[in-house]
Amino acid sequence: MKRYKEKEIEALVARLKEDYDAVVRRQREVAEELKEENRQLRARLSVLEGQRSEVSAALMRAVAEGERIKQESLAQTDSEKKELGLLAEKCRILSERLIQRYPDEEDVGDFKTFTDALRARLGETEGEEEEEEVFDMDAVLNPKEPLDLGDLCKNLGLMEEENES
Repeated sequence: MKRYKEKEIEALVARLKEDYDAVVRRQREVAEELKEENRQLRARLSVLEGQRSEVSAALMRAVAEGERIKQESLAQTDSEKKELGLLAEKCRILSERLIQRYPDEEDVGDFKTFTDALRARLGETEGEEEEEEVFDMDAVLNPKEPLDLGDLCKNLGLMEEENES
């Protein structure tokens, strides 16, 4: 075994102490850097959480405003539709009066055509509901008059009508 001199041991201890102090110093610097980064991240998180609550509140207000606008639009549309219905009814009454007074005038007929078209566009009718032709099986099975199979097939669309020229 080799014997070490006291100076060599002191030099080795001093060098180890310097190395250890350097490592400890570097670890403290890293710890301080991490603490500073942590502090900055917490501050940023606080700001972002505040912004998130503001954005959330803004979204809630936007949804509520959208709902309000939708309700207003529906109410306005209903109101306008009622007004158009009243206008169409006034046009119908005026048209009837004009036809009674001036039955042969072309302008009166045009106005009636316009009024009818307006009422049709608004979904109104003259009080007469137009019924589609409905196939009545009872009339076929128990005819009240002689049954014409040609007409029946034409009505059902099973046979084309002959064009008379």
